[in-house]
Amino acid sequence: MEKKRFLVTGGAGFMGINLVRYLLDRGHEVRSYDIAPFSYPEADRISELRGDVRDRSLHDAAFDGIDVVVHCAAALPLAEPEEIHSTNVDGTRTMLDAARDRGIDRFIHISSTAVYGIPDHHPLTENDAMIGVGPYGESKVQAEHVCIEARDKGLTVSVLRPKSFVGPERLGAFELLYEFAADGHSFPVLGSGDNLYQLLDVDDLNQAVYLCAHGDAAVVNDVFNIGAERFGSLRQSFQAVLDRAGFGKRIIGFPAAPAIWTLRALEALHLSPLYKWIYETAGKDSFVSIDKAKDRLGYRPEHSNEEALIRNYEWYLSNRDRISAQTGVTHRVPWKKGALAMLRWVI
Repeated sequence: MEKKRFLVTGGAGFMGINLVRYLLDRGHEVRSYDIAPFSYPEADRISELRGDVRDRSLHDAAFDGIDVVVHCAAALPLAEPEEIHSTNVDGTRTMLDAARDRGIDRFIHISSTAVYGIPDHHPLTENDAMIGVGPYGESKVQAEHVCIEARDKGLTVSVLRPKSFVGPERLGAFELLYEFAADGHSFPVLGSGDNLYQLLDVDDLNQAVYLCAHGDAAVVNDVFNIGAERFGSLRQSFQAVLDRAGFGKRIIGFPAAPAIWTLRALEALHLSPLYKWIYETAGKDSFVSIDKAKDRLGYRPEHSNEEALIRNYEWYLSNRDRISAQTGVTHRVPWKKGALAMLRWVI
């Protein structure tokens, strides 16, 4: 395909580094635009702009020579509500305005299936109502409305709504599962764990980005759900990681209602890293239709839930010593476990 020059906001984050590698492997030029340093071996193969996407004084340097913007930068759910809104809504608006003013060919916005809130039916389609839960979900809904406004003003804007995605460099909430597995513990889930739960490998998300970057503008100027095609229950998916660990441990179901009340209380006391959208949906079916992306983009996901999780777990095992001392609120570091750390001693 034609060589393009990509601007990746949040390029130093989990999705960012995986997308940068994906694009470099296909011969494209990449610029990372992130408030965090791009501290990866690929640093000498890209250009890096260190700064906040909301800083308009940096935008001439950010957009210089760029064909495609992939907007991955976002404040995640554990950040303060004001920061979430400012980054995810105001920051998206600022980037869209800058892209349109500079005649950028197309803009790809990474949204989330969190825009659907806590659904009452499945599969979810792109036409379903957007009802965000909490500051993060609400910000993602508002950011999509900003994308619609930019599209109405003539900018080609693809909006991707990925399921929770995993792969190399992913920690965050999934690190709980990987740590329990690696240390020979069983792992708890809400309810029976028999609910259908769709995940996504980050490379399959990268494939969708790539298709939007190179597809016909009239086709990609739309919104698309992105998820795994092969998935089963949450129990089956997580059990694959425990099986790979080799200790003979099992997924253990906890009664959903009392567990959710407990997690609500722990969240209010800042003693749990899990936020409402995670624990309110973890015990329920959660999957989207990817037919639109398959039919219009040619999207063909390669990884099942189990394959994606095991690929991420293998990376965790190889890097555990390096990451064990870190904590934070991004997907690339372990989250502080709080009271949940005690579970490992009772299951």
